[in-house]
Amino acid sequence: MTAVPPDPDPFGTPGVDRAGGVRPGDTPPDSAQTKATANRDPAAGRNLTPRAVIAFVVIGLFVVCFLAAGVYLVVQMFG
Repeated sequence: MTAVPPDPDPFGTPGVDRAGGVRPGDTPPDSAQTKATANRDPAAGRNLTPRAVIAFVVIGLFVVCFLAAGVYLVVQMFG
């Protein structure tokens, strides 16, 4: 057997326009409420994994080398 949907049919509900809106001054029909599950949310994983630490170190070394090359070039031009 098919269950009846919790929302009322907009065409059969008084106070509802044909387009599905509500006339000024009317309150919309009630809808079913959904409850949250009783299960707890899983704990978040580690945010700083070894792979992330290695990536940060590699990016940091790249930035330091880039800045050192820039300083070297500026010193060569003006020094």
